[in-house]
Amino acid sequence: MQERQRLLLQQIEQKLEAYVPKTNALYHRLLEAMRYSLLDGGKRIRPLLVLEFCRLCGGEPQKALPFACALEMVHTYSLIHDDLPCMDNDDIRRGRPSNHKAFGEDLALLAGDALLTLAFETMLSPESIIQAGADRAAQAAGTLACAAGAHGMVGGQVIDLASEGQQVPLETLQIMDECKTGALILAAAEMGCILAGANEQQKQAAKQYASAIGLAFQIVDDILDVTGTTEDLGKKAGSDADNQKSTYVTLMGLEKARQTVQDLTKQAIRALDIFDDQEVKSELVELAEFLASRNR
Repeated sequence: MQERQRLLLQQIEQKLEAYVPKTNALYHRLLEAMRYSLLDGGKRIRPLLVLEFCRLCGGEPQKALPFACALEMVHTYSLIHDDLPCMDNDDIRRGRPSNHKAFGEDLALLAGDALLTLAFETMLSPESIIQAGADRAAQAAGTLACAAGAHGMVGGQVIDLASEGQQVPLETLQIMDECKTGALILAAAEMGCILAGANEQQKQAAKQYASAIGLAFQIVDDILDVTGTTEDLGKKAGSDADNQKSTYVTLMGLEKARQTVQDLTKQAIRALDIFDDQEVKSELVELAEFLASRNR
């Protein structure tokens, strides 16, 4: 990772910490549960994409920072809810007890709800609107709302639940992952473009990049669920098989799945050709290659 990206990640962490401060209020356990998952590391791929595409399209990343953090709040809420017994019933997340194991199902549910609400409070605060401009702030918030809802992430989770214990065709799997995983990654790139005032060609190139790495990301997840260990992954390995889920590995085979990841990564990198900022382009190339070769 290059130095500028490390600085961006530090800024993201500091801003997330500020958005969920410690408190002695009667509801302090709720804030503790929110902080437990939100500040628990993670790759921060989605907020990083917001900032990188904002700069790549000529914008100021600092003005996009609240929106990047809001996207990470939505992502974190989805992980908390995804781990619940009524969903994937996972006890481990990022190498430690998942939120409902640490705080109970009731508080975990409410922590997820609160993070989702905080995301839109953050994007539509007076400070964010002044920095980004009312039109761009509204468009960015609307993009995230669409990506997170019934036609995006939540819809993908419904398909996922309905597919357990069944052999589903590859087309269904791709639609599910475009919604459940890909929608927020695509929204990240779109939001960065919106906040920078990008032109249509730039927006389309950003979407092509994000769509390709989003699908590659999910295929790598499926590969790691088969080849990784619980210790390496920070979550239970083999859960797809335990839940009798169709995956890219079960439908395509391990080698073809790996080749598809490489093809998608090359496709993502080619999409960046239209942009002029060589520094940011090189960082996004490195990011795509890292996601393709990660081991957790």
